[in-house]
Amino acid sequence: MTVGIVGAGQLGRMMALAGYPLGLDFLCLDPTRDAPAGRVAPLLHGSLSDAALLRRLARRCEVITFDWENVPVESLAQIARLPRTRISPPLAALGAAQDRVAEKRLFERLAIPTTRWHAVSSRAELERALVKVGLPGVLKTRRFGYDGKGQAVVRSAAEAQRAFRALGHVPLLYEEWIGFDCEVSIIGARSVGGEIVIYPLCGNVHGQGILRLTRAPFGRAEWQRAAARYLRRVLTHFHYSGILTIEFFVRAGKLIANEMAPRVHNSGHWTIEGASTSQFENHLRAILDLPLGAAEARGYSAMINLIGALPPRRKLLAHPGLHLHEYGKKPRPGRKVGHCTVVEPTAAARDRHARRLLRELAVDVRIP
Repeated sequence: MTVGIVGAGQLGRMMALAGYPLGLDFLCLDPTRDAPAGRVAPLLHGSLSDAALLRRLARRCEVITFDWENVPVESLAQIARLPRTRISPPLAALGAAQDRVAEKRLFERLAIPTTRWHAVSSRAELERALVKVGLPGVLKTRRFGYDGKGQAVVRSAAEAQRAFRALGHVPLLYEEWIGFDCEVSIIGARSVGGEIVIYPLCGNVHGQGILRLTRAPFGRAEWQRAAARYLRRVLTHFHYSGILTIEFFVRAGKLIANEMAPRVHNSGHWTIEGASTSQFENHLRAILDLPLGAAEARGYSAMINLIGALPPRRKLLAHPGLHLHEYGKKPRPGRKVGHCTVVEPTAAARDRHARRLLRELAVDVRIP
């Protein structure tokens, strides 16, 4: 069977690497000739909205998936109407994740706690949002925001007006700023036939809007139960197939949903070495309606993103038990070029190892 992947970044690359032991083949579509997944799988080069290339992909693949939530839903919807073409995860979930207002409404409909918010498309609506939601807050583009892009924290009405101008004349969302204790994410898979597995909760630390560190398992048992309950609601609502992630703020012991991602997720990279079945393998099992693999942790994992440029291999690989993943990307400030993972027998040993790695890599983040 051949799986088509719209997008050929590092997530597509790791998906293909997870699928080859299952006897799967892959075909990717990406606008970049040197895309990471193109080094391990055949690559169609062109726009993600190119109708002819998408039809070609559909003809050659049993199922089509994607490695980025900003792929054009309208283009995928056109090929979804072709005979024997199946796309997973469902486009309804992808569409909801692409629009922050639709995402907020979904959380509210499913009784998943989220921030107070207000849609903004004009200066008058911004003023109403400031009154309704209050200050401080975060002004975000409704679409195409990731890794901290397309958003601004505002602490005054004047700052809000400046942010409104800076973000451009596009639909926006204004939401309350959350003074959180920590950030967590929950990752789970649902197969075409409705089987569900859920991974241990991840504790995430960001720097400049980019994920720098994930630890799993993480947090209290009641956080895991609540996050899994909310995730199941979304999976069931969409009759979902594939991996789905929801990110939460934790404030005073309560979970507040921030956003969801209908794809394999950066905070799940630890599962390659740290779980019985990686998120990438379970995503493929789910969309092909194969039995899902167990999701329990093999120990206590820490995953550190390598941002901008790769450190010397020798320095990293000198750490006992460290697993290094390079993405084959050219160095660039703010770019994810790889990650490394360690798995330890206890949470304390994991955190000590993570702190040592962060110091050596000169990553200025604090482990709570």
